Amino acid sequence: MSQRDPYEVLGVPRDASADEIKTAYRRLARKFHPDVNPGDNEAEEKFKEIGSAYGILSDTEKRARFDRFGSTDDQPQDPFFGGQGGGGLHDIFEMFFGGMAGGQARRQRMGRDGGDIEVQVELTLQEVIEGVQKEVTVDRMTECSACGGNGGENGAPPTACPTCKGAGVVSRVQDTIIGRMQTSVECPTCRGRGWTITDPCKKCNGQGVTQEVARVLVTIPAGVENGNAMQIPGQGHDGMAGGSPGNLYVHIRIKQDKSFQRDGQTLFTVLEATFAQAAMGHTVEIAGVAETHEIGIPAGTQPGTRLQIKGGGLPPLHGGRRGDLIVQVNVKVPTKLSDAQVKLLKEFAEVSGEDEPRGESKGLLGGLFGKKK
Repeated sequence: MSQRDPYEVLGVPRDASADEIKTAYRRLARKFHPDVNPGDNEAEEKFKEIGSAYGILSDTEKRARFDRFGSTDDQPQDPFFGGQGGGGLHDIFEMFFGGMAGGQARRQRMGRDGGDIEVQVELTLQEVIEGVQKEVTVDRMTECSACGGNGGENGAPPTACPTCKGAGVVSRVQDTIIGRMQTSVECPTCRGRGWTITDPCKKCNGQGVTQEVARVLVTIPAGVENGNAMQIPGQGHDGMAGGSPGNLYVHIRIKQDKSFQRDGQTLFTVLEATFAQAAMGHTVEIAGVAETHEIGIPAGTQPGTRLQIKGGGLPPLHGGRRGDLIVQVNVKVPTKLSDAQVKLLKEFAEVSGEDEPRGESKGLLGGLFGKKK
């Protein structure tokens, strides 16, 4: 079954902001929720489709992947555009509305997951060709050594919240325009965690984590592009009381190169050739990003001519043949001529059937190839 456009499902434009997407989801989810439409299979399918669409557009990496490829098919071994794990449609809906009538509140784990960390790494084009290992420095929250991450003094574990009995939510009944509805809201005692600490750890003040500076070695494969992001699982902030650690997201930025321009795997550069080289042909060496290339300038090459060096560009991200290096030939015109050079150029003009250059324009070669009119 083909994936339907999530923008179309939520009825938002492709440049919609996160708030616009969230508002559209809330409106549609309330309208098609199964508890509001009991026994309506069509509404239930619509509700699932809405949740799936929001799951894509609310996730920065999944949205970027859909915008680029028109799909969010995951590649588990690929750290790029990796989606974050989640609990599916039920988690998305509960994030906004808690529980609904007829549903059972989820029991919270005795812990809190750690947050994600985002950093930026700069690469040169040579590093893009070869791949590289980079050490990144991050400020992260790490498990408290005194309490082992439990948050309690001497490692005493948290206890279940007496108000919500560890569920993290409490039920609330309210009258609405569609009748009486039971919803689940965050427990005011434990603030949704499902547990409390009676004797907080003095080192971390009951947080279970302390701040540290960590160094993480990141292996960046060849072929990355500007704006790519890598997901390093488990290298974010540590969780509390047994919660899972967050992830580290490494955003790639490619440094501008004064000699090369990039378009995907293709590189572009400029070669300055003399008039004689362009007219008579010549073989020259030109520096690439990682190696030197020998290239032939054909006789009669005109200014702006583009020559191709196959395999002189960049590799694709997942391996394969390197792209090409495109060399644009610019013909250098000398600004100063010796008497001997002037004599030879006049002879050249004469044997070519041109009028004798008079040197009237600014720049000594301005009148060599035709009179000003």
